[in-house]
Amino acid sequence: MLYRRRMLSLFAGAFALQASFAPYLVADQAEPRTPYLFAYPDSLSVKPGESISLHLSSSEPTSKLTVHRLGATDELVQSVEGIAMQRRPIPDRASSHGCGWPASHSLTIPQDWRSGYYRVTFAAPNAQTPDKPIQTTCFFVVRAAQPGTTSKILLQFATNTYNAYTNWGGHSLYAYHDRDGLQGHRVSFSRPIQSQFENWEGPFVRWAETNGYTLEFATNADLEFHPEMLEHYKLVLSVGHDEYWSSPMRDHLEAFIGKGGNVAFFSGNTCCWQVRSEEDGKALTCWKQWYNVDPHYRTDKERLLSTLWSHHLVQRPENQLTGVGFLWGGYHKSHGQWMDGPASYEVHRPDHWLFAGTGLARGSRFGGKDTIVGYECDGCEMEWRDGLPFPTGSDGTPKDFTILGTCPATWAPDDAFWYDRFPKDRVGAAVLGTYTRGGTVVTTGSTDWAHGLKGKDPTVEQITKNVLDRLGK
Repeated sequence: MLYRRRMLSLFAGAFALQASFAPYLVADQAEPRTPYLFAYPDSLSVKPGESISLHLSSSEPTSKLTVHRLGATDELVQSVEGIAMQRRPIPDRASSHGCGWPASHSLTIPQDWRSGYYRVTFAAPNAQTPDKPIQTTCFFVVRAAQPGTTSKILLQFATNTYNAYTNWGGHSLYAYHDRDGLQGHRVSFSRPIQSQFENWEGPFVRWAETNGYTLEFATNADLEFHPEMLEHYKLVLSVGHDEYWSSPMRDHLEAFIGKGGNVAFFSGNTCCWQVRSEEDGKALTCWKQWYNVDPHYRTDKERLLSTLWSHHLVQRPENQLTGVGFLWGGYHKSHGQWMDGPASYEVHRPDHWLFAGTGLARGSRFGGKDTIVGYECDGCEMEWRDGLPFPTGSDGTPKDFTILGTCPATWAPDDAFWYDRFPKDRVGAAVLGTYTRGGTVVTTGSTDWAHGLKGKDPTVEQITKNVLDRLGK
């Protein structure tokens, strides 16, 4: 979320790609250690009939390309031998302004490729260890050629978050793994990006497709640059760690809700930081806690400051969209907070439609086996009446927001100290709830809801089905 000095094992999967780079990268050198192989696409989003270019740099002359669509099964859709490669320099500002490598291979997306997440693998022979080829991966998302024709449910991948955590080329939006120990404020998509798909969206997509749900897919940037697609859907999904949102993204989704569209945030730390897209979506800017260095500071564009959406200068807390926010949430089983916590929701209103078919009673808990309340959590300011929680509405949460479940969460000290209006002794909560304003919005208030689907928790599965069936048809 903020400084991330104590990244825990939860991110092992998300940083697997980073680990694969580690043997090859040498700090402050343009030439990596050999052997090496790096790749990135010129776009993370494409439709059937459109072309995508793949940019490579390698110590080896050729590689094999394979493309898989990841879903209920990992489906091989293309294989190409003999992709020519060359050594390319890594510019000093690769992390912020891209690599600028020429295209090594282009492919046109066939008309019969389904909407989905596509993983591209490049493999080259390794003379030093013949039984272990040199490999790297990149990814892209195929949108539906005609939005809404195969499904009325759209899942948008948190690709802005993927980029924010990627330190390839030197910098990310965090200092803890920076080449120079500094925090970057601009990150480029024109470089190898660390996907977080396998941590959250992957388990959700595999569960959905295995259980007969057809979804269509897009990226964060598509909400900003292709908002016309939204009119073809009944339900938009945010899954996992959907942390970085631009103002146009949010404007378009709020307009969708206002017109009767539904949104389900199976996610946490959602819409926490405001970012600005640059170069037509090729890069993101976010000054974060250094908002006073942002060029918009003390101008008539101050509400577009690339800092917390809930910052008092922006005056647009994410609660107004999602119903909950990080200022009233925090960490659970992470960053030293609630490490022995239940990792489950306590049920407050079991008669709500969200809980239909679960058999849950007031005061019962669910999800602890798979730690569905974990890592980062969003909540709201609450008051209790007759043993039930109600939102106060003073933090931006809609007053008609219905709190269905809670689990305690707390900010870590190294996050709280810099925010000038944060009470250091606040105990927040992950909040599961819903409100209606035109369309219906459901939020789980935790990054890790999808872990319950991966673990086949029957209650988590039933609640997810209730949301998809009621709001997606």
